[in-house]
Amino acid sequence: MEHLSLNPLARRSKLIPLVRCSLSGVDSLMSAHDRPLQLRAPAPRDVRRPTRRMLATSSITSATVGGVQQVQEENETLQLYPKWGEFATRVSGEWDGYGAEFSSRGEPVELPENVVPEAFREWGVQIFDWQTQCPTLAETAKPSLIYKLIKLLPTVGCEADAATRYTVEEKIVQGSDAKLAAFAYDQTGSYVAVWAIKEHTDGRSFEIEHCLVHPKNHEVRIRIIQSIKMEQMVLSIKKINVFSEQWYGPFRNGEQLGGCAIRESGFASTVAMEESEVLGTWQSACVAATFTDPQTNAIRELAGERRQKLVRGQEGLVTLPKKLWSSIGKKEDAESWVEAGWLIDQGQSITSRCVFLKDGNLKEIAVGREAEIPKDV
Repeated sequence: MEHLSLNPLARRSKLIPLVRCSLSGVDSLMSAHDRPLQLRAPAPRDVRRPTRRMLATSSITSATVGGVQQVQEENETLQLYPKWGEFATRVSGEWDGYGAEFSSRGEPVELPENVVPEAFREWGVQIFDWQTQCPTLAETAKPSLIYKLIKLLPTVGCEADAATRYTVEEKIVQGSDAKLAAFAYDQTGSYVAVWAIKEHTDGRSFEIEHCLVHPKNHEVRIRIIQSIKMEQMVLSIKKINVFSEQWYGPFRNGEQLGGCAIRESGFASTVAMEESEVLGTWQSACVAATFTDPQTNAIRELAGERRQKLVRGQEGLVTLPKKLWSSIGKKEDAESWVEAGWLIDQGQSITSRCVFLKDGNLKEIAVGREAEIPKDV
């Protein structure tokens, strides 16, 4: 009696003879004497499958580790820069307005003749203001910010559609950026940056950018940029650029022009503030960041509120339109300071001050609110 085996490999193979077939008159590729096909049992499972599962597990593990590292970096950012997220939200967006250049004495500088429309020249109209855009984008999870300063060619009448870019200057705020010497920020959106220190045979030059946000309206701000030169350890201001800007919406990389809908207007040729409005004794409440350790990151958070009295005199003071001023001076201990201020109301101001050591290195940045102390007090 024939016994059946449950092992398919033990079964006798069944032979199927080859037959000749024709497809459109073409014979089969195999001849009649070719070796017959043999049906075999299914091949064993691929032994490499566990290896493939191991690779998949490894990929998942790498992704998990990467996610953990990202979370750790974000936690470190929160520890070092606890208010950066608020600052990033406030500073990001489309900031449009007008900008103008002033001499070291506060005199407005006329735009180059080659950018002024012929009609203005024929009418004898002087142009001192650039219409500007400043699209700004800051990451909320880490201290990183980028913005562009876009100057638009002046036009005759309301020609928003004809606005043409004249220059585009890009600034990057990152700890590793060589052009950034120092950056201090506040959660309101205000910040101070020291840019591009350049060495010369007779000294060095750099820029201080003071960005001051109106304390009662965070969609209005002033940026004052002072061009500084240091010769024989003495600081002096060579020129001043002022930008009066308002927030027009989320970041769009400057694709949307304010045009005639812009809420700002040219200001360079308007009357400058009277010196008497800022002279005298003021009570200051400020937050500060120190930069005496060169090994630490260039980006710092303004913190640690302190109160002090300040006496502001005429020496080194330059008043500007829009209730603004710029000043520079030297302290008794040979330290120097550079200041920018904005009189937001009678007897009320917001100021930014940078203090430099006698060797010219930055010591501190402070931003604060000031209230005038009456003379009879």
